[in-house]
Amino acid sequence: MVGRVRTGIPGMDEVLHGGIPERNVVLLSGGPGTGKTIFSQQFLWGGIQNGEPGIYVALEEHPLQVRGNMAGFGWDVRKYEEEGLFAMVDAFTAGVGKSREYERYIVHDLTDIKEFIDVLRTAIKDIGAKRVVIDSVTTLYINKPAMARSVVMQLKRVLAGLGVTGILVSQISAGERGFGGPGVEHGVDGIIRLDLDEIDGKLKRSLIVWKMRGTSHSMRRHPFEITDRGIVVYPDRVLMRKTVVELD
Repeated sequence: MVGRVRTGIPGMDEVLHGGIPERNVVLLSGGPGTGKTIFSQQFLWGGIQNGEPGIYVALEEHPLQVRGNMAGFGWDVRKYEEEGLFAMVDAFTAGVGKSREYERYIVHDLTDIKEFIDVLRTAIKDIGAKRVVIDSVTTLYINKPAMARSVVMQLKRVLAGLGVTGILVSQISAGERGFGGPGVEHGVDGIIRLDLDEIDGKLKRSLIVWKMRGTSHSMRRHPFEITDRGIVVYPDRVLMRKTVVELD
């Protein structure tokens, strides 16, 4: 039996029929404003509360901003960094400014995927990480889309090989039907897609599990909300084209 990783997101484990299978690398895909970063950070926080060390790879925000945003939801990771339960990989500043004084793990050249993986591997081994979030993986191949699947496969080999369950945040444009890069959907174990749609004159958030190796899962589109304590998914509701329907 494959072990399950609880997401720490209310309602999400019900959608996944028990959680994400261990060592799965999941693509978390969505357009702007859908809640991808919050979802991924909440996943890490849930692991920390369960004694599972986690790593957040910051590719699009300054590490200080990431810590501040997480604290805004009540997820203050600073003491857990000191305890070795959480680590930040700075792939944003390239070590420019004061980051080189404060950040332990820094990627200096984002065009060098080998350096990126080496820094990530070191961080995973140092704290014995069980969960890793890369936000967003799209940044690694945005200027070379033909490399998308290759980059994802390299990351998958490292994460799964080290016994890590990973979330790769993937950016798509509003209304885009794909998942954020040619072939990436075939290189991952799971895909969770977050959407923001206008329904009856209001914007509503929803998610659907497109695939997840190693487990059955809901095949329906479920609404979710972003609260001041993070994301809440409603597994007993289905978002239809024009309305939200309660399930029996």
